[in-house]
Amino acid sequence: MYQSLTYLQVALAGALVLVNGALSALLQLKLGKQLAIAAVRMVVQLLLVGLVLRFVFAHSSWFLVAGIIVIMSGLATSAAVQRPDRVYTGMWWDGLMSVVLGGWTMGLFAAFVVLREDPWYQPQTIVPLMGMILGNTLTGVSLGINHFTDSVVGERDQIEAMLSLGASRAEAARPALSKAVRTGMIPTINGMMVAGIVSLPGMMTGQLLSGIDPVEAVKYQIVVMFLIASGASLATVAAALLVYRRVFSSRHQLQGWMLRERRK
Repeated sequence: MYQSLTYLQVALAGALVLVNGALSALLQLKLGKQLAIAAVRMVVQLLLVGLVLRFVFAHSSWFLVAGIIVIMSGLATSAAVQRPDRVYTGMWWDGLMSVVLGGWTMGLFAAFVVLREDPWYQPQTIVPLMGMILGNTLTGVSLGINHFTDSVVGERDQIEAMLSLGASRAEAARPALSKAVRTGMIPTINGMMVAGIVSLPGMMTGQLLSGIDPVEAVKYQIVVMFLIASGASLATVAAALLVYRRVFSSRHQLQGWMLRERRK
């Protein structure tokens, strides 16, 4: 059965951060400040999210749910484009289109085809589901953009040689595109490979803690994993192709000057 936690119990768990801080000081890792900032930021963010979701759940309406999803998508995009080592003009919009394509497509598919909630915007279902899909989607987008831009810069001589010998931009960019998509999909594939053996995924764990039958929890988790994998795949492919369209001109020329090192 579900057990409500007191703030004292939460504080006891939070005290474990002090152990990590002590280890950091003992080993001179200089991570104490970062751990403290991360812990405080996590607590504040989750408490704010909890208050917002309590309001949304209590006043279930499609425009509130849509607003939450739009905000989540924007934050996911910002997180995705902050990680690559190189930047270019239009990067945020490419990230947004990729996140929306992968995340929203799978979210709508889940709402209208798989789960068929009535109403479709049931916030207790669609909001956490979109959160899981978008969280994995942004990882694929970030890795895809980062790996493709790294490959273009690192293999610039080979790419330009192929173009000078008559290769099309698609032929010259194909190796970099393939590597980018494979790299972006690695975290999702690894998660699917070890699900249920090495780790119990988050949604399944939460349902088990709330007292749901394990088999029912497993079925929900399988659906979620398939949605996550498909969303991450769509978003990673879209991100790589969008960067490709910007870096390679319609005249089959490599515009490497567009890619700039991110300022530290």
